[in-house]
Amino acid sequence: MYEWHENVQQIIELIERNLEDGPTLSEVSENLFYSPFYCTKKFHALTGMRLRDYVRLRRICKAALELRDTKKSIAEIAIDNGFSSQAAFSRSFKKAYSISPKEFRVSPKPLPLLLKRIVYDPHVLGIKRRCDLSEKELERIEVKIERLPAHKFIGIRNINAKGYFHFWELQESIPGQDCHTVTGLLESIQNLHGQIGGWYFEGDKRGYLYGIEVPLDYSGEIPEGMECTVVPESEYVVFYYPPYDYDENNPAVMSTVNELAWNWNPEDSGYEWNTENPIYQRSDPENYGYAICRPVKPLKK
Repeated sequence: MYEWHENVQQIIELIERNLEDGPTLSEVSENLFYSPFYCTKKFHALTGMRLRDYVRLRRICKAALELRDTKKSIAEIAIDNGFSSQAAFSRSFKKAYSISPKEFRVSPKPLPLLLKRIVYDPHVLGIKRRCDLSEKELERIEVKIERLPAHKFIGIRNINAKGYFHFWELQESIPGQDCHTVTGLLESIQNLHGQIGGWYFEGDKRGYLYGIEVPLDYSGEIPEGMECTVVPESEYVVFYYPPYDYDENNPAVMSTVNELAWNWNPEDSGYEWNTENPIYQRSDPENYGYAICRPVKPLKK
């Protein structure tokens, strides 16, 4: 049923491994044992993009981040990312985002970068059944109290969203606030800890949010439709699981950590929940792990 989801994901992984050289259509088709026409047709059907456009925009995405974060010359960045020359790179960049690489480097602005597409995830598609964590794996969960300094949150909120997937289902119907556009824009803004999800409260109602944390002195452009709010300094209880194999353990890790986070009693440690600050959900299985960070404040005596 999901054969072509898996096949197209294989194409995407092949592209990611060879982004600078860019696999040819014939190499892609030979890898999957299907005709070039059929491969491109299925790729477009599942990603909404032509294969060559996907490769070009993924190269530009990687180059844009290097323009922002490194001191490499524009010519060096162009060649390193598979463009034949600085001029070819500049033309392609300006065609995609109506700004030249030099202008972006001097004054970075939010751009809807193309992030790596995921069209085949067995967990999301319901193909792979959850396996509970072993006793040894459960021992890896840490509960600790950390102080998060004051910062700004840039992103979007939806008070009607129950969680991550429901959030994006609701945002899909809002022009310019779909998952691909929002995550691409956020990726282009230098931030503190990567993209995060989370929850917030309005009275007794809990909604979901998605965005990035930036320093308190951030004064850059805010993408249209997003908010920029100050999050005061607060202590947080962090329910953390260290890096793990996403394919094998993601549902078990998330559900176990979530259950612990939502059922933990802060009063046992002399705290109460601080509903003025957002709850953060951090997820980067291979590099960071997974965590729920809930703000607390000392119990009133």
